[in-house]
Amino acid sequence: MLIIEVTNAREVVRQRIGRLGGRLIGKVVDAEAQVEKALMQELESAFRDFGIEARIYSVDGPQMLGRSHLEIPLQVREERQVKQS
Repeated sequence: MLIIEVTNAREVVRQRIGRLGGRLIGKVVDAEAQVEKALMQELESAFRDFGIEARIYSVDGPQMLGRSHLEIPLQVREERQVKQS
């Protein structure tokens, strides 16, 4: 199982939508959800190309505590199932 924590979601969204849009992050735009959605689309495409079947979840809540502990209050934002045709 892989766990990927995006640590610069706000910066990525700022780069994509510009300065004015950067001010709206947190008010109108959920930076983490937007970046995770884009990553899920890319992963889904790459997995299909490699013949990998998987379930990909975008969740809100888990936090890494140091290098060896994961705190898991979990709320699933989105789920995708990748299957080969």
